[in-house]
Amino acid sequence: MSDAQAAVRTASGLPWKLRSDNDALKTAISQHHGLSPLLASVLAGRGVALDAVPAFLNPTLKTLLPDPSHLADMDKACARLADAISAKETIAIFSDYDVDGATSAAQLAIYFDALEVPYRIYIPDRAREGYGPNIAAFDALIDAGCSLILTLDCGTLAFAPIAHAKARGVEVIILDHHVSDTTLPEAYAVVNPNRYDETSAHTNLCAAGVVFLLLVALNRTLRARGFFAARSEPDLLSLLDLVALGTVCDVMSLTGLNRAFVSLGLKVLAGRSRLGLRALTDSARFQEAPGVYHLGFLLGPRINAGGRVGQSDLGVKLLTSRDEGHAAQLATTLDRYNQERQAIETGVLAEALIKAEAQANMPVMLVASEGWHEGVIGIVAGRLKEKFSRPALVVSLNAQEGKGSGRSVTGADLGIAIHQAQHAGLIIKGGGHAMAAGFTLHSSKVDALQQFLCERLGEAVTRYGQSRCQMVDGWLDSAGVTVELISDLHRAAPYGVGFPAPRIALREARISYRSVMKEKHVKLRLSSAHGRAVDAVAFNALGTPLGDMLQRENVLHLYGEVKENHWQGRVSAQFIIHDAAVVVAF
Repeated sequence: MSDAQAAVRTASGLPWKLRSDNDALKTAISQHHGLSPLLASVLAGRGVALDAVPAFLNPTLKTLLPDPSHLADMDKACARLADAISAKETIAIFSDYDVDGATSAAQLAIYFDALEVPYRIYIPDRAREGYGPNIAAFDALIDAGCSLILTLDCGTLAFAPIAHAKARGVEVIILDHHVSDTTLPEAYAVVNPNRYDETSAHTNLCAAGVVFLLLVALNRTLRARGFFAARSEPDLLSLLDLVALGTVCDVMSLTGLNRAFVSLGLKVLAGRSRLGLRALTDSARFQEAPGVYHLGFLLGPRINAGGRVGQSDLGVKLLTSRDEGHAAQLATTLDRYNQERQAIETGVLAEALIKAEAQANMPVMLVASEGWHEGVIGIVAGRLKEKFSRPALVVSLNAQEGKGSGRSVTGADLGIAIHQAQHAGLIIKGGGHAMAAGFTLHSSKVDALQQFLCERLGEAVTRYGQSRCQMVDGWLDSAGVTVELISDLHRAAPYGVGFPAPRIALREARISYRSVMKEKHVKLRLSSAHGRAVDAVAFNALGTPLGDMLQRENVLHLYGEVKENHWQGRVSAQFIIHDAAVVVAF
């Protein structure tokens, strides 16, 4: 089946294209490493070299973990922390309210507990205090006896609060990953792979990954000082479930070191040893082995819900809980907050979609309204980005100011654009990274900001749009959709940002039965010449071009992914349909 045939009359309007046309490399990978042709195609299409296959299929920290000291200020930060630990100073942990912040704070709290070091955790309230350090919070921590402040997943742009802490004689160590300005705050140390003068290649680390590297280096520093002569070293590998959770939920690329973090972290999570995550898993009601999907779409949103619509510190409390009953109670509370968040999000999204439709011809969408809940604007921005395939920003207006959140597409660096907008006087403050950013602005600047971003990102968005297509890793007969196929493809997991899950095209799939589920999903039964029937489903397809094609045609090429379906204790394979194309004879 040629790409030209597959591209004729697709429901999405996008062409289908083989991810890799390097047949020689695919064959070499398959034969040299004893892999199936499809798995070899998956690896070749993601840039895995022939000799790199074994290490890629079995990522380890031994081979991928860099010397933490390569990061600027890392050794300086560890020396100061080692002094504080030895002197039993009270250390403040000031962290962001999202999953990355919560998992970063939880790592440090667990580590300090193991060493019996006094500490205080401070998670700012999203609505009342906003993102990042503030002077009032720092004063409260200093007045409570904290002599060292750590800022996690924030602080790189917090010039005034950090200068204030310094004036009061308290040092601040920043552990962050957001893009910095061309100057840095007056902190004792700034450990950030994305600070302006950093040379590290590990720019895709989230804050949880940065904190893990710090703990590796801190263990080494304390070991060299003889601190562990009479006590056991904390088990850092047991923290990898937290690192994996932060990495996936902060939408970091699952390549290189992050791949090892997530792969190994999922194994720790599967062991169900952390009470909080065990309780949250039970609350989310999934029984299968955890994967990237469960981190990003089931566990992460529940932890985030506390910071979005409830209590900002609930996530950290859950992740550090030592009492099974308390953990279950926190998980239930977060699940309830998540349901509340979903209801709020639905209302805001409906209004935002109406506004966004009027901007369908603009390279960057920016929608704003009074009264939108600040806790869901980031999620809504993500929904708009997915629907319209371009950067989307959502602003909640309140009196004279607005708080905004944005999500971007590959190639359009929103974090840098927001920094440029601040220097241009269009926003009061802001920050982020390539794919996401947050900001505060005067209400009168909304239109000017959108125009500025369209000018800065328009060319990149155009290139992204021109390159869009449905990437196919391989063609199969529908009878090839099996549990064994899923197991084979899982050998190259974890899949996610930067290493997308395999996409399969089914050749001339015959629809023998169709039905509608919950008035929005189209369910199919596929038959083949080999006599084996396969279930397939297109979620939210009813009333769309895809749904119309699935209900009208009896033989189609189908594009999507294979997934396990767990039902009443049985596991079967099903095909999740993302696109379809009519069969054309040549």
